[in-house]
Amino acid sequence: MNDTRISILLVDDHPIVRAGLAALINALDDMSVVAEADDLESTLRAVRTHRPDVILMDLNLGASEHSGAQIIAELHRAPNTAPIPQILVLTTYQTESNILRALDAGARGYLLKDAPADELLTAIRATARGETVLSPAIASTLVRRSGRPGPTITEREVEVLELLAQGMGNKDLAKSMFISEGTVKAHLAHIYDKLGVDTRAGAVAAAIEQRIIRVE
Repeated sequence: MNDTRISILLVDDHPIVRAGLAALINALDDMSVVAEADDLESTLRAVRTHRPDVILMDLNLGASEHSGAQIIAELHRAPNTAPIPQILVLTTYQTESNILRALDAGARGYLLKDAPADELLTAIRATARGETVLSPAIASTLVRRSGRPGPTITEREVEVLELLAQGMGNKDLAKSMFISEGTVKAHLAHIYDKLGVDTRAGAVAAAIEQRIIRVE
């Protein structure tokens, strides 16, 4: 094998997706898939064993108890994983909360799974060079966020909104987030003010419309 090839770790819970990506990548002369994983432990093991240049990371890993963003963050904390491979998110999720979590955790780029093959391959090469890669839809979402008038929703407030969308009341919110009900009420007041609403349902509706959260 040519040692100059970009070595890639695929992290996705769908074997068919991994097989398709591997077939696409391994057909090229300048990159190859060296390992596959579908959860935190297998990802850490693959990074320590194969030292890939790039990780293609899905965010929704099905039965795994960790999301892709959590795995990205853990890679930066776990022993014996340095140097951390460059990480390119490849997912179907394009909500603001998913994008920010992945980028804040340490992802170098963010691409959607409906991207054309040549766009994906170009993104892998750019990621391997340490460049930031964002699909047009993701870049647009971040631009909308930066241009949104008034204060922006914080990550903690996004968490509250996601739990609101699940139908949780204040008591359950407090228990889930390990905070007091008074703190929950304060978060809600800030959220209502920022979104220009006055009800829980209105907050959830506005957050979905603005792609701050996603409801399955």
